[in-house]
Amino acid sequence: MVVHFPVALTLTAGLFLIAAKLVRGEPLAATLATVGTWNLCVAAVAALFALATGLAGVLDLQVGAAAHAAIAAHVKWAIFTSLALILAAVWRGAGTAQQSRPSWLFVVVLAAICIALSATAYRGAENVYRFGIGVQRAE
Repeated sequence: MVVHFPVALTLTAGLFLIAAKLVRGEPLAATLATVGTWNLCVAAVAALFALATGLAGVLDLQVGAAAHAAIAAHVKWAIFTSLALILAAVWRGAGTAQQSRPSWLFVVVLAAICIALSATAYRGAENVYRFGIGVQRAE
């Protein structure tokens, strides 16, 4: 359940910050940038919680070789995207005023993070739906 927060907040932040870059009106752009910045910062904190719960969850898993390889790939992606998300949040949250329009460089980096996070989420979903990891059997 925890993993859905950073995914949703990051994608929403990306949409708001891209809109803030593209919209014409300054008051609307400032509002979009502020909301996007807050979503990004909260997403970074949520990513830490998701990463911690995920790492704690794999500590005592007894799975086959294919599932183990899939988990390892997902964990690597999760660590990378979490760090990238935290760095982007620090860049945006501490580096500039929250109501300012993001730079094109930041928009491109954030779009890449959104794509990487989507790939991470896909790998996690594959672990659940393909390998049944973390799913309890109904009795």
